[in-house]
Amino acid sequence: MNQSTSTLAPSALFSPSVLGSVSLSNRIVMAPLTRSRAAAGNVPHALNARYYAQRASAGLIISEATQITPQGQGYPKTPGIHSPEQVAGWQGVTQAVHAHGGKIFLQLWHVGRVSHPLTQADGSLPVAPSAIRPAGEIYTEQGMKPFETPRALETEEIPALIEDFRRAAVHAKTAGFDGVEIHAANGYLIDQFLRDGTNHRTDGYGGSVANRARLLREVTEAVLTVWEAGRVGVRLSPVNAFNDIADSMPQSTFEAITEQLNAYGLAYLHVVEDPSSSFDFQKLRQIFNGAYMANGDYDRARATAAIAREQADFIAFGKLFIANPDLPERLRRDGPYNTPRPESFYAGGPEGYDDYPALETAVA
Repeated sequence: MNQSTSTLAPSALFSPSVLGSVSLSNRIVMAPLTRSRAAAGNVPHALNARYYAQRASAGLIISEATQITPQGQGYPKTPGIHSPEQVAGWQGVTQAVHAHGGKIFLQLWHVGRVSHPLTQADGSLPVAPSAIRPAGEIYTEQGMKPFETPRALETEEIPALIEDFRRAAVHAKTAGFDGVEIHAANGYLIDQFLRDGTNHRTDGYGGSVANRARLLREVTEAVLTVWEAGRVGVRLSPVNAFNDIADSMPQSTFEAITEQLNAYGLAYLHVVEDPSSSFDFQKLRQIFNGAYMANGDYDRARATAAIAREQADFIAFGKLFIANPDLPERLRRDGPYNTPRPESFYAGGPEGYDDYPALETAVA
């Protein structure tokens, strides 16, 4: 919904709300968080079900980024949604979340160039809109390795890529999710198409903003053949430089992309904000016709103020949810909060994953 002149009470963050077609118990969202805890075959398992069920008091959980195809994988032990075993594993997760009264969307992911031949199932080069190597290194099963120069996708390959997204959306429905989020942020494949720093194509998927956003539009259209619009969201990160991503004119680029997304009646736009940048995120909030979900190191004070002033409709929390499985209650009481342990964010196993105490245990 567009920003209005009315003002909500600070307690609105904790009040029931409706996101698209989904009724939520509050406006607090668990952001998608890569944790590298999938089992062999990139299959979700009982540990993941326990972790997500612990956080079911969120109004909505958005799952960790989940690769739609083996080609879309970037890091070890990230879950997929392309094999029967993975679908069955996710069914265990969604059942656990629903048993605890929660709602959960699956984030659909293809990393594009942010991968390595050691991670690709057939040892091939990662794919991208253009053959531009990202700066830096990536973690693999053999440790840190320099990024490789990706292979540019051929125009005739793109319909199959879009079909991969559609099929993954079908699998997400089979797995029992309440909806899906299209990952078009943080320097991964769709974001690589959106930015002029990584998209140097000369076909219908490059050049103008409309062309660079064509893949996002076509993926969205494919997903909407599976899910109603009120159960689909898109995530964008206009100024996040993660994965060596950049655009020469992010404000105008992402305003245009947001306007294009209005054609689909989506449930929400999930935006990774950076309050230190000069980017005007409220412009996107004003342009977009659906709910605006803000993410970007929000704390209780910023979150309640943003909701009360109608600068956002929902707030997504990341690190706070890693360390505080019962975060909505802690936010309601304004703490105390467990301290995140970054050394265990991607460590594998239960330590630093499902062992953060709930509030009653912490107080005791």
